[in-house]
Amino acid sequence: MRRTARLAMVVGWCGLVATGLPAQPQKAGSEGVAEIFSSVAKPDEPGLAVLVKKDGRVVFERGYGVKERRTGSKIDTKTNFRLASVTKQFTAMAIMLLVHDGALRYETTIGEIFAEFPEYGKKITVRQLLNHTGGLPDYEDLMDAAEKAKGTVWSPEKQIQDAEVLMLLESATKGKFAPGTKWEYSNSGYVLLGVIVAQVSGKSFGDFLDERIFAPLKMADTMVYKKGKNAVPSRAYGHTKDANSFKETDQSSTSATLGDGGVYSNVDDLSKWDDALRNYTLLSAEEMKPALEPAKFGGVKTAVLPDDAPAALHGVPVEYGFGWFLDPYKGHERMWHYGDTMGFKTAIQRFTKDGLTVIVLCNRTDLDPGALATRVSDLYFEKRK
Repeated sequence: MRRTARLAMVVGWCGLVATGLPAQPQKAGSEGVAEIFSSVAKPDEPGLAVLVKKDGRVVFERGYGVKERRTGSKIDTKTNFRLASVTKQFTAMAIMLLVHDGALRYETTIGEIFAEFPEYGKKITVRQLLNHTGGLPDYEDLMDAAEKAKGTVWSPEKQIQDAEVLMLLESATKGKFAPGTKWEYSNSGYVLLGVIVAQVSGKSFGDFLDERIFAPLKMADTMVYKKGKNAVPSRAYGHTKDANSFKETDQSSTSATLGDGGVYSNVDDLSKWDDALRNYTLLSAEEMKPALEPAKFGGVKTAVLPDDAPAALHGVPVEYGFGWFLDPYKGHERMWHYGDTMGFKTAIQRFTKDGLTVIVLCNRTDLDPGALATRVSDLYFEKRK
């Protein structure tokens, strides 16, 4: 396993196998949801927080387990988890707000923003960064190459920063493919989008998100975390299961990058985010359309997950917009994302026409929040039959 999880994919397809929970008839409503999660985490273990909404109304919201084992402080609905790649929808929204302001265009190129960027990437557009068709090299591969030449440079104590990622990308001589010809999930692209937000707005990435997203939506506990500059309230710490015990594994050498995974939030605040998306609070329905159109590349819009995806997902087709996967589930329209990083796994699934949203945030990596969220959606879809 690499320093940080490379992909952000819901594993609903492998559902019950991944969670280790037996398939069985499920009860409808909040009682059925509670039954799904009742045995997932013991009270003294790292755990999870869950939110289920139907037609804009919270029907289930609960925390399980502990934020960290040192004090045994319990997870509740205001406990903040590192969202990992669920962050990407906020990064995409920040870019879209700059487009709304007239400060940026989706067809603006990297070369127009960063004059010193090498030739391989000058023509990559903001749109291609948003939908993972830009072809930038993977910054973790560039880190590996730099450390092979120079020895250890980064660590959990000396983490790579966004400016260093930009420097690595500017030192590269070629991309993975010609822009717009293929699809490949790119953390590099979303780190660069975070840098673009700061460059174009004249504010830090965190300040822009605070002013334009979190504060207007009253997401008071949500933040872009920067070690030494702010503190996460009611913070959950990440854990990895080792044999029969848990080890705190909260940070890696890549945990400080922002646009690809640096937001912390809780299910209470994410409920407000869900409301804003449903009600078009930040952008109109027309302005949201580009985010909900699957990327086209090489004349197609369906991508196939690569071999470094989880084994059960090899070859699974997906569609991607701006910060959201868009492929349906069992015929139900869906916008969704999954986060996987050191010590945390997270998932959000929004079934827009069904009015159903399921969010699962975990501070341990042995659970599959995507599969758990899918079980909840199955419960509601079965209820309608």
